[in-house]
Amino acid sequence: MNMRFIALLAVILLAGAAFASTKLKKVDITKEISVMLPRDFSPLPDEGIARKYPATTKPLAVYSSPSGQIDFSVTQKQTRFQATDLPMLREFYKANLVERFTKVDFIRQEVKQVKGQDFIVFEFVSTLADERGASNLAPVQKYSIIEYTIKGNQLLIFTLHVPFAMKNDWQAPAREIMESVKLK
Repeated sequence: MNMRFIALLAVILLAGAAFASTKLKKVDITKEISVMLPRDFSPLPDEGIARKYPATTKPLAVYSSPSGQIDFSVTQKQTRFQATDLPMLREFYKANLVERFTKVDFIRQEVKQVKGQDFIVFEFVSTLADERGASNLAPVQKYSIIEYTIKGNQLLIFTLHVPFAMKNDWQAPAREIMESVKLK
C-alpha cells in the first residue's frame, strides 16, 4: 500500500478515536435551556453567526467544533401553535426540509419525548446541488438531526449538522447530544 494512503487512514482513524474519547459537558444556552456538547465546541460570535446563518431569525446560540465543520444551533421563534400540535406540524416541517434540499434521505422522522418534553425529531442525510446550470460545484451532503418543540408560545429548533463524510463517526455522539437537550 501507498504510505500516503496509510498515513491518511491513520489520521482519519485518530480523528474518529479523538471524538470517541471526547467528553460532553453541560452548556446552558439560556436559563431554561441546556445541552451536553463536546468540551472542544465553542460559541460562535455574533458576526460568525450572521455569516453562517443569514436568516431573518438569528439563532439564540451556535456552537461549533474546532474545525468549524460541525455546528449545533438553537433558534427560538414565537408561535401560535401548542405542544399538542406537534404531530400535525411534523408533516409541515418535513415538507419544508424536502423543499429546502435537492434530496433528503430520512433516517428517523417522529414525535418523541426527550427528558419529558415532546419533540419532532428528523434525522436525515441531505444533498444540496447547485442547479444553476453553469456550475461545476459538487453537491454538498450533510448528516443532520433537527428537533422542534413548543414551550409556552415559543417554537424551539435544535439543529446539529455534520459533513456526510463524518457521519459514521458522529451518528452516535450526535444522537447523544440531541437526547441531552433539557428544558426547564
